Amino acid sequence: MTTPFHYEPGAATGPVPPPECPAHGLGIGPGGLRRLYGPEAEQDPHGLYDKLRAEHGTVAPVLLHGDVPAWLVLGHSENLHMTRTPSQFSRDSRRWRALQDGTVAPDHPLAPIFTWQPICVFADGATHERQRGAVTDSMNRIDTRGVRRHVNRYSNRLVNDFCREGRTDLVSEFAERLPMMVMCAILGMPEEYNDRMVGAARDMVRGTATAVESNAYVLAALSRLVERRRREPADDFATWLVEHPADMNDQEVAEHLRLILIASYESTTNLIANVLRMVLTDPRFRARLSGGHMTVPEAVEQTLWDEPPFTAVFGRWAVGDTELGGQRIKAGDAMIVGIAPANTDPVVRPDLGANMEGNRAHLAFSGGPHECPGQDIGRAIADVGVDALLMRLPDLELAVDESELQWVGNIMGRHLVRLPAEFASRQPQDDREPPSMGKPNPARQDWEVQSAVRHTAPIPVRAPVSPDQAGTGPAGATAATDGSAAAPGEASGLIPQQRRPAAPARLWRVVTRWWSGN
Repeated sequence: MTTPFHYEPGAATGPVPPPECPAHGLGIGPGGLRRLYGPEAEQDPHGLYDKLRAEHGTVAPVLLHGDVPAWLVLGHSENLHMTRTPSQFSRDSRRWRALQDGTVAPDHPLAPIFTWQPICVFADGATHERQRGAVTDSMNRIDTRGVRRHVNRYSNRLVNDFCREGRTDLVSEFAERLPMMVMCAILGMPEEYNDRMVGAARDMVRGTATAVESNAYVLAALSRLVERRRREPADDFATWLVEHPADMNDQEVAEHLRLILIASYESTTNLIANVLRMVLTDPRFRARLSGGHMTVPEAVEQTLWDEPPFTAVFGRWAVGDTELGGQRIKAGDAMIVGIAPANTDPVVRPDLGANMEGNRAHLAFSGGPHECPGQDIGRAIADVGVDALLMRLPDLELAVDESELQWVGNIMGRHLVRLPAEFASRQPQDDREPPSMGKPNPARQDWEVQSAVRHTAPIPVRAPVSPDQAGTGPAGATAATDGSAAAPGEASGLIPQQRRPAAPARLWRVVTRWWSGN
């Protein structure tokens, strides 16, 4: 089989338009290959995946920014094989032939994603095990219950900021802020949380003109944290990495903290926004959620299938010539983990409308040795955050027509720009103390009775006075179970309805003696 990459480096038959040229908006590039960037890829990625699947099968040749060739893996099993076989598909980007022959320049728009760094996501073998082991061990030390308390508290604090208005943008005022607040607390730098940190985290992965500056801002904050934790250890993630037996240097620690902060922030922000969009735009989804037929964690898991926070991960690089999905892969070829297309692979999901609750076979967090180690933390932030928001504002409604919602996208995913919502205006709640993580008390019913009286001992159950005894005691008196009369005004107990109100008191004495064996 010959390679479908007719447009190999240096093989172009005509001039190639620059990345910003309108010609790139056509969706088809040299050699008839489809572009994985531009309006079509950003606005209708699922439609693009369907076309690629129909034309090429489970592994499709595509073009990256600048019309650089790569392979997009669409099949579920093919993605699993690629991510689980580092001996064939490495994470070391220095293997990329396009880098080696100069086709891809250092200032390529995707450079922040693929430029090799001394961190675990670009390593294989023993180096990966050492660095990834330090990250995983530190992740395991995180108190998930404590994280959930923080999420609940921060969620309520964010809602307090806009609850009086009766209107908000759930993306900019909630989904983009909550993950950063929580992750700064986990890493050990809550004082660094501000609008600049949120903006820098959003900007540095988009390939913008200010991405390098944003990256420098984030890395500087994390480097200060590492230096401080070397001097002043604390009970936080940064200290655990610094003190781990893997003995990472300050640069390694800072780079891994950046990796964890940005990856967890970006994915969790998109996940929260996607879950809330499903709640506000899909009546059946919301009805099942509000009706108790679906829990918030189940809603999150369904969203991970339908609208994963990352649509693709770039990349893997072929170690040698091989074959995948019927395609001939050459050594040094770039590979893209197709998360979203794998989740809609007809082989594993023939009916896209089927309920996927409880099924975690999706690839939302990739797979193999490089599967996301912090996925449970991301789930906890989304679960508790969405639940806290809906508990405070159960009447949330979309404030615009669904057709007005817009996304911005890149090779890694789509980001919902705004999610305007309306609700009845409310007063803020006290968030000075961490709120309870337990379920709120159910609404009080008519049959519920609550008394402020402190009970020191149970009150004997009293039977109504029979008619033939009515005149023998004071007015209003009742007979105790032993036949004695209760004083007026003394609280009387309740007798089960199946007992006759006028039953003679001596009957109870007989029953009592029989029961006690006398």
